[in-house]
Amino acid sequence: LGSVASPTAPSAVLLDAGGVFVLPDPTRVLGAFARAECDVDPSVLTAAHYRAAARFTTDIDVEDGWAEAWLGYLQAYVEACAVDHAQRNDAHRHIDSEFADAALWVEPIDGARDGLQALADAGVRLGIVSNADGMMARRLAAFEICQVGPGMGVPVEFVVDSGNVGVMKPDPRIFHAALDLLGLDAEATWYVGDMPAIDVVGARRAGLRPFLMDPLGLHHDADYDRTTSLASLAAAISSAADR
Repeated sequence: LGSVASPTAPSAVLLDAGGVFVLPDPTRVLGAFARAECDVDPSVLTAAHYRAAARFTTDIDVEDGWAEAWLGYLQAYVEACAVDHAQRNDAHRHIDSEFADAALWVEPIDGARDGLQALADAGVRLGIVSNADGMMARRLAAFEICQVGPGMGVPVEFVVDSGNVGVMKPDPRIFHAALDLLGLDAEATWYVGDMPAIDVVGARRAGLRPFLMDPLGLHHDADYDRTTSLASLAAAISSAADR
């Protein structure tokens, strides 16, 4: 756990889906690169997402300049995949079409389910808040990561999907909807996401304490809390509760 302040145990932890539980489908991503005649090493794809997500810094207004911000993500993603400069324009054209589809995010992250179980075992209430297409609850259940109520995954209390509620992070109203379902104050709730301009900014606007998923340690100079994994976050919560 990397933190700017010693944590006190929360009553609830809300979590993003993309970058926390799922990543872009490597088969589709590699297929897009292949159509652009780019030979990309599959082993770099996970890191490429987090390096690209780091471009969404907290000083970016994604609501006013989404197109420019998203272009920055895609440019960083292609760069992180070591695509030759001469091929990057073609790579962008093919990659853009894949990333325009919310159903791209279907590759479960190793250890994420176990980390979520560790959070549950730490005694905090759990919920999902995701910018998606209305299908995220179904996907997470199908991957046996989590579901509302009992099932093969870790039980959570709800999945608030922007595709269903009609408002997207960083708009604080999507977090307010989750807090209403919890019946908790924002100060008692943490939020875990992977994009500072969307997740950190949105959580702060709603009064939640944000934690950035930072497995590569890219945000060590940031003014917000971060964690390398859900298991690390769960350990910090357990330690804080013991104190």
